[in-house]
Amino acid sequence: MDKLFLVSGCSIFVVLGALHFWLTMFTNKFEARELQLTGAMARVSPILTSRTSMWNAWIGFNISHSLGAIVFGLVFDIIALENYEYLKTSVALNVLLLVVPLILFVLAVRYWFDKPRNGILAGFVLILISMVLRFRPE
Repeated sequence: MDKLFLVSGCSIFVVLGALHFWLTMFTNKFEARELQLTGAMARVSPILTSRTSMWNAWIGFNISHSLGAIVFGLVFDIIALENYEYLKTSVALNVLLLVVPLILFVLAVRYWFDKPRNGILAGFVLILISMVLRFRPE
C-alpha cells in the first residue's frame, strides 16, 4: 500500500509539470493581462545579459520549472516501481522525497496561486502517508 501512495503522490508532480508545460507552450495563460506589459517584456533585456529578453527568460523559466516537476515525479515513480527495496533503504532519496515537495509548497504559498499549491500539497501528503506506512514499526 505504501508504494501505491508514493507512486500516486509523485505522479501528481508529473501531471502538474506536464500541465504547466502545456499551459506555457500552447496557451496564453502566462501572458500578462495588460498586453503592453507582454510587449515590454519582449523588448527589454535583463541587466544580466542583453542576449535575451525578459519574455524569453520568462518562458524559459516556466518550461524549466515544468521539467523539474516532471523529472522529480518520474524519477521517484521509476525508482518505486523498479527498485522499491533500494528506495526504502536510501536516506538521501527519502530526504529528497520530503525536501523537494516541501520547498515547492513553500514557494506555492508565497508566490503562486491556489491550484498548484493544492496539487503540491496533495502530492506531498500522499508521499508523507507512504513514508509513514513504509517506516512504521512492524
